[in-house]
Parts: sequence; C-alpha cells; structure tokens
Amino acid sequence: MGVLNVTPDSFSDGGRYLEPSQALERADRLVAEGADLIDVGGESTRPRASPVSAEVEWGRVEPVLRGLVGRLAVPISIDTRHSEVAARAVEAGADFVNDVEGLRSETMRRVVARTGAGTVLMHMRGTPTTMQDDLEYADLRGEVTRWLAEQASAARAEGIAPEKIVLDPGLGFGKSPEQSLELLAHAGEFRSLGYPVLLGASRKSFLGWATDTKDPNERLEAGLVAAVIAAQQGVEIVRTHDVGATVRALKLLAAARDPGVRPPPGLTRVGAGQRSGFPSASTSISRTSAPR
Repeated sequence: MGVLNVTPDSFSDGGRYLEPSQALERADRLVAEGADLIDVGGESTRPRASPVSAEVEWGRVEPVLRGLVGRLAVPISIDTRHSEVAARAVEAGADFVNDVEGLRSETMRRVVARTGAGTVLMHMRGTPTTMQDDLEYADLRGEVTRWLAEQASAARAEGIAPEKIVLDPGLGFGKSPEQSLELLAHAGEFRSLGYPVLLGASRKSFLGWATDTKDPNERLEAGLVAAVIAAQQGVEIVRTHDVGATVRALKLLAAARDPGVRPPPGLTRVGAGQRSGFPSASTSISRTSAPR
C-alpha cells in the first residue's frame, strides 16, 4: 500500500503533494515502483495533529481521487475518519476505506456496508490529538486483539462482508515506542482472528527511537527491516511511503524462501506469484478468505 498524503502537515511529507498535479505524478510513480494499492489521505493523523473538517479534507482529496480513477490500474483507498468523506470518496471511485478510528462510528460502518467498499479497521485510543495521553495497557497484545475482534464483529453486524475486512494493530497510534516494537515483533498473532493484517511502520517515530534518527526521511532502512519482519510473520499488506525499496526488500525475502524460483524479468509487484506467502495488497483486500 503506497502512501499518498495530500496534506500540508503530515509528519514526513506534508505539503509535498498538496497540489493535485503533484499528487497524480506521485501516484504514478508509486504504482510504477510496485504499489498494489494507493492510500489517499487529506488529514494528518500524526500525534497531536490538529483536526480538520470534513469539508476541508474533501476539498483536498476530491480532485486527486477524480484524477486517479481511470488513471491507475490498482485499487484506491481513502484514508479518512470522516464518514462524509468516505461516502463521497467511494462514490467518486475509491475502492476501500482506511479508518484510523477502526469504524467506531456507526455512521461510518453504515457507509462502508452500504457502498460495499473494503475497509481497514485500525486500533487507536482516542483521536490523533489525544491518543498519546494514555499509554497504559495491562495486556497490550491481548487488549489490541480483543478490540480488533470486537470492531470486526460490529462491522459484520452492520452488514459489512467478512471478506471486505482487514485489521491493523495501529503501530504508533496510542502506543509507546516499546509497545509499537512489541506489536511489530508479534504482528502475526493478529492473523489468528481470521482476517488479513495490514501493518504501517514506515518512517514512524518508534523507528527513530530505536535507531536514534530524528529525521523521518532517514528511517528508510529501519522501515525496510520492519516490512521484512511483518512479511516473515505472514502479514498480508505493508503500508509504506518508500514503495520501490520495500518491494525490492520483499522480493529478496521471497527469493530466499524459494531460491529455485526467480520472478520473471520486469516483475515489480510484491505479491505477483504468491510463492512468498505474502500476497499483493489488492488480492488480500478484495479476495480475502472468510474468517476461520
């Protein structure tokens, strides 16, 4: 999943793709590098971020979404916690709703159910503005697992098909660096709930904490290691700003698992040829197996 932020204040690339023409060029590049899915966001959800209205968010993403539909050969995801934006985005052609609030809103659940969109349920306490205020967990992995299971059940009760659901433990969202590293190290456990798992570690502060790098743009190597750790545990989708490098790292992992089978020349997609056990994002979300 390639990250496309059309915001002025995202933590690592705020303002770089705010103009629609820049965003469209960026999306083309991400797909050329091997992205199987493009995630478009119009509101920064970094810690302590100031919220924006649905109207402002939609004003940022609408021209980009309309420009991408018909332009890209891969699905499009809208990264939003506003049900109004999600509804408009799917109507405009988005395929998935990536909600950092995990579909806590009944209105958001109804939008996803009504539109038939795929959805990513992410664990987060509070909002981006408040999520770092309470980092106390009696049982981190157990609590995150139970919360994701409950939200998935609520989504299904609202009419969202199980094959449309992907889970995300929310690294960096209401977690300390140590807690995010624990979730990364045990990411495969969340697959026990029977849904595909998405993991987003790219450029996040816990990587900087672990590697003593303050600049998010100097965390490439750490992000690649995180992607490999996730893939080794069977995580189906990696969300990243650095698509090309991540694809190459995961292709090496796939080759090491099966040295006798080499991807054909020109192959760039992580999941093309599912020998690696790490299917492409588009396959994982749109054709997932029903939960066990």
